[in-house]
Amino acid sequence: MKTICSFILILLTVVFLSCNGSNTKQKLKTGEVPEMSVRVPAGGNTWVVDNPFNGSNFISEDGIKSWDNPSDKFRIYFKLPKAGELHVGLNAKTEGGLSVIKCTVNGTTKEAEVQSDALTTHFVGTFSIDEPGYHFVELEGISKDAGVFAEVKDVLLGGEATVGKMYFVNEEYYWGRRGPSVHLSYKVPEAASDIEYFYNEITVPEGEDVIGSYYMANGFGEGYFGIQVNSETERRVLFSVWSPYHTDDPSSIPDDEKIILVKKGEGVTTGEFGNEGSGGQSYLKYNWITGNTYQFLLKGQPLNDGYTQYSAWFKGPELDDWRLIASFKRPKTQTWLTHQYSFLENFHTETGAISRKAFYNNQWVRDTKGNWYEMTEAKFTADATARKESRMDYAGGVVEGVFFMQNCGFFNETTPIDSYHQRDALGVQPAIDFDKLP
Repeated sequence: MKTICSFILILLTVVFLSCNGSNTKQKLKTGEVPEMSVRVPAGGNTWVVDNPFNGSNFISEDGIKSWDNPSDKFRIYFKLPKAGELHVGLNAKTEGGLSVIKCTVNGTTKEAEVQSDALTTHFVGTFSIDEPGYHFVELEGISKDAGVFAEVKDVLLGGEATVGKMYFVNEEYYWGRRGPSVHLSYKVPEAASDIEYFYNEITVPEGEDVIGSYYMANGFGEGYFGIQVNSETERRVLFSVWSPYHTDDPSSIPDDEKIILVKKGEGVTTGEFGNEGSGGQSYLKYNWITGNTYQFLLKGQPLNDGYTQYSAWFKGPELDDWRLIASFKRPKTQTWLTHQYSFLENFHTETGAISRKAFYNNQWVRDTKGNWYEMTEAKFTADATARKESRMDYAGGVVEGVFFMQNCGFFNETTPIDSYHQRDALGVQPAIDFDKLP
């Protein structure tokens, strides 16, 4: 009798659990649209697949516009807090008639019909997300009755996968599409006195030389010095010094606060720059090579006339000796080198969905007494785009005993901002004959 009662009790428990415990998902009725309360603006989170520089033709502050080519595909990125069901919709319109758009999420594809001359919610479907982190909705045009497939203002999201904190660009779309900039600020040993020289090395791994990247090696209180990828055919070594006059318009700088060029190296172009502060700029078009390690040497020296002079030299394994980039004088400035740091940034919005990475190693400073000091500790920081949590694809610190920085590309590993990192000491000071520097 006890055995029969136990069996009945177990059976009732299983029936109860199956009816109550596992049936927590509400099934949608035919034609019913689920709640999709999260709006991901297409204007700040969209990139063109395969041909990113084509994005300037289609992506505006208002989202995807003028989309008429069936070969163009778009990806709208966001970071999800959970796995589970994801409801996806489009806030979109057409110019008339019916458009069919293929939508792919996490490897699953559904087709959505868009037919509205005003922005309207169009439910795409429910997708399964197997793990939290960055995901995207990929859009591809299948057919259209009018001139464009659709204008897409937002991707609409809901469901279990959105429960919690989501991350995407919701303001300042230009900076968000460029991606987060990251920095390493080096700690100068306390024994060092006035710093006259700052030495650093950068290695960009193969495949990490993305167009729009600036791998800045020797930053200081009044400027910066590093290498860039400017196009498929052009790379530069760039050295700039800010004017003490704060403006984004170099033409507005008074004569007594302008940066003065003292000399420049062979093949170097000099001029002014603006938009992110203003001052004197110099660059050498030089096709540096991934996998090679490049050396950067910076000098800062206060002069007797109220100026401080800054000079930058560049060297690589394919060069016989140091090359002068430029020497500038900065007015109303009396200082040795301060605030030694490096950064990694992307200056093209079109490549903000592509990851880039570089290794920064063997940092040294030399004081006015001729003593070299190795810098093995650095503080990792990031810009406002990261601090506002618009983008979470940034990292930096130490890997295999070497400092590194990485940004963009929607990877899921994030390094805590304001964290400190220690690399291995190499213990061999740079061998530089200062008297032979050009």
